[in-house]
Amino acid sequence: MASISGTIAVMGGGSWATALAKLLLVNNERIMWYMRRDDRIADFKRLQHNPAYLSDVRFDTGRIDFSSDINEVCRRADVLLLALPSPYIKSHLAKLSADISQKFVVSAVKGIVPDENLTVAEYMCRFYKVDPDRTVVLSGPCHAEEVALDRLSYLTVGSTSEALSEAFAKRIASRSLKTIVSADMIGIEYGAVLKNVYAILAGILHGMKNGDNFLAVLVSSSIREMERWVDAVAPCPGRNICNSAYLGDLLVTSYSRFSRNHNFGAMIGKGYSVKAAMMEMEMVTEGYYGAKCIHEINKEKQVDIPIADAVYSILYEKAKPAQVIEELAEKLS
Repeated sequence: MASISGTIAVMGGGSWATALAKLLLVNNERIMWYMRRDDRIADFKRLQHNPAYLSDVRFDTGRIDFSSDINEVCRRADVLLLALPSPYIKSHLAKLSADISQKFVVSAVKGIVPDENLTVAEYMCRFYKVDPDRTVVLSGPCHAEEVALDRLSYLTVGSTSEALSEAFAKRIASRSLKTIVSADMIGIEYGAVLKNVYAILAGILHGMKNGDNFLAVLVSSSIREMERWVDAVAPCPGRNICNSAYLGDLLVTSYSRFSRNHNFGAMIGKGYSVKAAMMEMEMVTEGYYGAKCIHEINKEKQVDIPIADAVYSILYEKAKPAQVIEELAEKLS
């Protein structure tokens, strides 16, 4: 089971998929790459870079087998690396008829599948019969832009099997990309969802010019809230919430100028409506969808999560940000 050899296929055409493809080509002679649009594939081959995302990153396209046929890719590849926005997972996979139950599936998606309220690993196991012991999760404080620039970054590789995590880690590790292995696969996924939700509120504070002092209180309170919720929903002995897959990812998503969740929140803080801010964003804001999924899951779990609840009320109940933050400030410490 420790072997995760064979052809890897990148599934998705966005910035994160592009950064991951660049990483894979360091240690793998060839990869497959599924993109939905044939015109994007044609432009990629002609230009030697992704025409829509991270266009400064050059590729040797002679080492890439592109295809817009999801079934062809899934039949031929041994490892499927999912780097699709979580809101579109279901629509992308709707045409999938190939049996992938014995493939290795690696989720680099930092979101929950809407309507199903399942993590991507859980969704693939339930609906596509993927063996849970062949499932891997990638997470951590890694913005695609910095990975593509070869800036030192760390990814956590999570699986129920430490040997499997280590085997896949070797396929993506490089001089500038360090890897950490973890057995907390589902906890890592939920942490990645929550940090996006919290980063939206961090962005709202920034947009409202509330200052760094309160932001520090918000982030420190958010990591405690994350720990409380993840411990209740996905218990895992030995989990350390201060590890980079949790606290590190929360920090970079809350503060970085590359964070689309922070930038989305900042627009709301500046007075944009939620709808207008969504229209302005060129890429999917995972935290918008994650806030709703966490809210729905928590109807059953009943964990005290006032920060996530505050984000939900702003995004989905049209609550006024200033009032929500004033009320939240009384609850934080």
